[in-house]
Amino acid sequence: MTGPKEPRRRVPRPAQRGRSEGQRRPAARPSGRPAAGKATAPKGGRSGASGKPPAARRPTSAPRPARPRPAGPIRLGSPRPRLRLVAVALTLVMLVFAVRLFQVQAVDAAAYAARANVNRYVPVKLAAERGTITDRSGVDLATTVDAYDITADPSLLAPDKTKIDDAPQQAAALLAPILGEDRAVLAGKLGKSSSRYVLLARQQTPQVWKRIKDLRASLNAKAAAAPRSAPRPNVLVGIFADRHSKRIYPNNELAAGVLGFVNSEGKGAGGLEARLDTKLAGKDGKLVYAQSGGRRVPTADAQEHPAVPGTDVQLTLDRDIQWAAQKAISEQVTKSKADRGYVVVQDTRTGKILALANAPGFDPNHIAGADPAALGNAALTDAFEPGSTSKLMSMAAVLEEGAATPATRVTVPNRLHRGDRLFSDDIDHPTWHLTLNGVLAKSSNIGTILATGQLGKTQPEANRVLHSYLHKFGIGRPTGLGFPGETDGILAKPQDWNTSQQYTIPFGQGLSLNAVQAASVYSTIANGGERIAPTLVSGTTGPDGQYVPAPTPQKNRVVSPKTAAQLATMLESVVDDEAGTGAKAKIDGYRVGGKTGTSNRVDPKTGRYHGYTASFAGFAPADKPRITVYCAVQNPTKGSYFGGSVCGPIYQQVMQFALKTLQVPPSGAKAPRLPVTFTPGE
Repeated sequence: MTGPKEPRRRVPRPAQRGRSEGQRRPAARPSGRPAAGKATAPKGGRSGASGKPPAARRPTSAPRPARPRPAGPIRLGSPRPRLRLVAVALTLVMLVFAVRLFQVQAVDAAAYAARANVNRYVPVKLAAERGTITDRSGVDLATTVDAYDITADPSLLAPDKTKIDDAPQQAAALLAPILGEDRAVLAGKLGKSSSRYVLLARQQTPQVWKRIKDLRASLNAKAAAAPRSAPRPNVLVGIFADRHSKRIYPNNELAAGVLGFVNSEGKGAGGLEARLDTKLAGKDGKLVYAQSGGRRVPTADAQEHPAVPGTDVQLTLDRDIQWAAQKAISEQVTKSKADRGYVVVQDTRTGKILALANAPGFDPNHIAGADPAALGNAALTDAFEPGSTSKLMSMAAVLEEGAATPATRVTVPNRLHRGDRLFSDDIDHPTWHLTLNGVLAKSSNIGTILATGQLGKTQPEANRVLHSYLHKFGIGRPTGLGFPGETDGILAKPQDWNTSQQYTIPFGQGLSLNAVQAASVYSTIANGGERIAPTLVSGTTGPDGQYVPAPTPQKNRVVSPKTAAQLATMLESVVDDEAGTGAKAKIDGYRVGGKTGTSNRVDPKTGRYHGYTASFAGFAPADKPRITVYCAVQNPTKGSYFGGSVCGPIYQQVMQFALKTLQVPPSGAKAPRLPVTFTPGE
């Protein structure tokens, strides 16, 4: 055996110089190794004389010099530096992950949990049911029914979730005819993909929400039936409904001026709805539940804070009497083509208002279509000069101060010069010889000026005395109702009365009041001289079902019972006596006391006198007063403008209805007849 042969080293051959490309020789090959190229010759052919295959030719390009091989054995480099580099890189990557993990799970854990809850949990407001407003017998005047605010989560309609580029537009097209809203407006709201809540429509009926739910269920069924290769996402997946309460007024325009209305947000915006909004509204609750794909997860936890219902309010109004008053004043305002009118009906014994009617009115169920000029409660917000109905206060001061008696004789000329003015009555007349009772019955301005001039030794003193009585009757101060927009009236201090006011205020010009203040004056006399502050609220019933009566109204003595009785008898002469101005207010079977009023009217637009205010005030039965009725019509332009002709019939109609409704028995005794005139020299 021979030992292993030492490998032969290949020595690079130096490039042959001086030969052409075709003259170069093939490189010598070691024996026993085939040349590059084909390993065997073709079958049946010869490779050459020696039988060996010919050597492969080198490429015709210039030869590359062979690299010198190292003299010693080949050794691999150390892998440690590379491993260290890889280890450091991995360590840095893991460190970054560890820091980020610590930040997410420890430092910012609460923030990420809250963000996750925002996406998972849906807060829903549980609207409190607004309290009911009823009349004194419990008949609903304002109540609530179920309604829904249609809302949406636009983020659920984003293209990345629905895989539909125009999902908001498709949803808007489906909802617009149901909600009655503009399609473009809905699409704009639903296209706010960064928002989680938008309001699409307020106070929709349960039927509207049912149609949306049915449509959504239909889309879900179609999506479930569609093949997986062609999914059909539900574009109504982000539509929700917040259960709400819708305010309705069953009697439409009845007592609208008193009740007011609620705005689109469900808050009181007028009348008692605004004044008592905190009590009526209650307290909203909240429900937070988990959702997935726009649907509530029934097995997930939910937090619910129940809503607290609003307080029910019982008014002093009588629905039937309110209806009669509103019908009568509406017809008269239309007939006389007046600007407006009001009727107040008050219980003389308690001060409770049984009716407070305005014309023209409005329907609080359709506030958007109401005339802005008709909104509000003009019987409390209008300040006007009362005219001759105010003479009752002047006579009360004269009688209470002992300056005269009902039988005191007063000579009334056709004209009276006072200060820089010449005063007259509403008609030209020869010199009248009237009693103080006759001055009131014939509504003489001159007679009233002469009578009130006896209240003091000087005119300024007489002014101070008269002012004190006007103030005690409630003129120039709040009625006590606390109604939004209520006027206190205008009553200047006596030292500020100008030359004209000193003589016009006694017969009702130069001061102003509202209709409730005017009614309260007559109720004070009917109640024996004690004024009871008017009230509109009888009591409330809270969420616990407990009834709480309204606070006792304030009372104050204005005149003595004797003076009040004398005035009541004098007022009967206005209606019952042939010489009186209120004959059209008579009611068969009842003794009636009342007073007419016709005053110059201040136009609120110009601030100047223009037109008239016709009025009538009184109570019945005069012997045992139970009800006061006051009526005023502003600027009647067709027919008569005198209070007895315009408002006397309204007084009769409303008073007669109220007496029957309250079952007040007729008067038993006839009215005493006080003298109206006297014969000079007797």
